[in-house]
Amino acid sequence: MKLSIIVPVFEVENTLQQCLESIYQQMDHDGELILVDDGSTDRSHEICDEWGAKDGRIRVIHQSNLGLSAARNAGIDIATGEYITFVDADDAIEEGTYTQLAKIIDAHPEYDILEYPVYRHHGHALETFISWGDHVYTDIRQYWCECHAYEHTYAWNKIYRRALFDQVRFPVGKVFEDVYTYPQLLDDAKIVATTSQGAYFYKDNPHGITVNASGKELKMLLEAHLSIYNKFMDDRYYIHILNIQMDVYECTGERPLLPKRKLTNFTGMRGKEKIKARMLNILGIKKICQLNKLIHKFVKRH
Repeated sequence: MKLSIIVPVFEVENTLQQCLESIYQQMDHDGELILVDDGSTDRSHEICDEWGAKDGRIRVIHQSNLGLSAARNAGIDIATGEYITFVDADDAIEEGTYTQLAKIIDAHPEYDILEYPVYRHHGHALETFISWGDHVYTDIRQYWCECHAYEHTYAWNKIYRRALFDQVRFPVGKVFEDVYTYPQLLDDAKIVATTSQGAYFYKDNPHGITVNASGKELKMLLEAHLSIYNKFMDDRYYIHILNIQMDVYECTGERPLLPKRKLTNFTGMRGKEKIKARMLNILGIKKICQLNKLIHKFVKRH
């Protein structure tokens, strides 16, 4: 398996070395590491060049600041591997991960996407390990709904067949770009597998969009899900989208965009999900959004 590892780089001089060291020590001899410097003004661009000079398998692109999607796209455009993966420059990869994943794909060349575990909030008291076990999905809708893939559309903890990107790129100018892109890749994927081997270390970024999203940005997340929800819809996925809709309403007060749906299948729903599902059936979307906003306002005051 020839793997192209794409690392978008922007203002990460304090974390970039550790990230690249975690990748480099497990690179295969015929793999490649593509560093895309997205107009950094700190030492990040110099660090990229230093790494590029030490090994011919490391390729460096410098471009003006165009954003994460454009940086990933630039890496995809020049990638020569049969498979592609992504690593954010403030994260890291557990030792031996790529070796383990390569063995799986070599044994199962029919896999189009291989998803591996994640340590969320790595290095903090809230650190959690998330694994989706060892499963193979030939029904993509089953993967989306039963594996709750809509909750982990992350670009970075997956190995992709390069051909999936022949007609797909990350949307420039959008935030929550992974939610827009992953369903497009799944459109052409025939087999998706999850494995319990390896791990991606996801580290908190206090300046990241996940933490600091405004109503406008959360609306982009909502719109991304609304663009595909008819294809993958089940009642638990609907509750997931409802949570986003409530956040958007709380921030903007705008008329809800989520179409009305009567929920009947509570199987597998957790306590809060069941409560929201029953309240939704009684109150409707706008009223449950208003109630959510009122409750949060009361909690903040007290």
